[in-house]
Amino acid sequence: MNTDTPQPGTSADDSDSSAAGGDQSATGRDAGAPGGDLGATTGGAAAEAPAERASRWPLGCGIAMFVLLGLLGLGAWALQEFEKGLDGYGQLEQSGSTGMSGSVASPFAAGMTARYEDGLKVTVSPPHADAGGRTYSFTVTYENDTDGTIRPGGESLDSSVSTYGQAPLVVRAGRSLDDHTADYTLDWPDWRGAASVLLPPLAEGETRTVPVRIEPSRKGIPVTVEVAPPDAGYRETAHFQLQLD
Repeated sequence: MNTDTPQPGTSADDSDSSAAGGDQSATGRDAGAPGGDLGATTGGAAAEAPAERASRWPLGCGIAMFVLLGLLGLGAWALQEFEKGLDGYGQLEQSGSTGMSGSVASPFAAGMTARYEDGLKVTVSPPHADAGGRTYSFTVTYENDTDGTIRPGGESLDSSVSTYGQAPLVVRAGRSLDDHTADYTLDWPDWRGAASVLLPPLAEGETRTVPVRIEPSRKGIPVTVEVAPPDAGYRETAHFQLQLD
């Protein structure tokens, strides 16, 4: 019998198509195998993602905290500058450590420093008795840490210092709250010498020490020093109270 004879109702082309279909099915099964591997890989990546995010969390928190602290510091500085602008840079800085503000009611003691918000510093040294005990000497030191030149003695030699009225540098008998006292007085024999040192402009970054020598009516009296360097805007007066022991 000839086995190559097609069966009734079946053509040779149909047989070839069936064979091709079988091959395609096998190919499809083979093609599905990589798909299984891809699914396994995707599942592994999905499992690793939470662990990777967890490892990045502390780093992100650290960066956020650093930025927050920077913003808080910048805000505090801006607020401080804003308050200075409202008060004026000629205001005295407030220090709670000493309990003394430099005002007429709370004068600084000898040896203390008046610090202005614009960077100017003024220090009055403790007085000491000169030879013979009739006169006393001390110094007034100006440190210019502002952004420009200042004139600590103003514009005139005659008006730069005083022993009773208003001036850039006043040295008077009595306590800071005393308007006038008849119980004791003082003389300032070399006031012109002190004024000549005080008067010239003081450049940024420079320091100047003004010598003061006074003669009180008697030993042991209180003396008030008032410092008010002229300013284009406002300059608060710093008060110091000394005791001539």
